[in-house]
Amino acid sequence: MSRKHWMIVLGTATVVLTVVGVLLERPMEHAGAPGILAFEFAATKARVSQLLAEWGPAGRHAARVSLIVDYAYMVSYGGFFTLAGLATRDLSARQGWRRLAAAGQIVPFFAATAACFDAIENVFLLIALAGNGGNTAPLLATVCSSIKWMLITLAIIYAICGAVGWFRRTPQPA
Repeated sequence: MSRKHWMIVLGTATVVLTVVGVLLERPMEHAGAPGILAFEFAATKARVSQLLAEWGPAGRHAARVSLIVDYAYMVSYGGFFTLAGLATRDLSARQGWRRLAAAGQIVPFFAATAACFDAIENVFLLIALAGNGGNTAPLLATVCSSIKWMLITLAIIYAICGAVGWFRRTPQPA
C-alpha cells in the first residue's frame, strides 16, 4: 500500500478511535468528575485516589477500557502523523522550503515517539488505577504524558504546515 493509502486508513482509524474515546469519557463525566486527561496529570497518589473515588466503579471501569483502547489509538495517531510529517518533509524538499525540509529530518518522528511515551504512560496509569505504584506510577505517568503532548503537538503543527503549504503550493514545471 502507498503512503497515501496508509494515511487514509490510519486517519480514519484515528477519527473513529477519537469518537470511541469521547464515548468512554461519559461514565466519568456523569459522575461529575474530570476525565482521563486529569488522570494523566494526577502526578500523586492522593490525586489519583481522589479521582478514582469521584469516578466510582463505572468510571474506573471506563478508564480501564479507555486506557486499553488507547493502545490502538497510539498506533493510529502515531502512524498517521508520522506519515503526514514525512509527506510534509518530501513536499518541502520538492518545493524548496529549506527550513521546513530541514525540520523534516526529525519532526516527523515526534509522532511515533509521542505514541511510545503514551504507551509507557498508560502502563503507569493502569498500575495506579489498580491502586498500586504509590506516588511513583502517577508521577511517571505525568512525566510521560507531558512529553507525549509536547511531541504530538509539534508533530501536528508540522503536518498542518505541510497541509497549508500543499494547498498553497505553486505547481512545479514538468
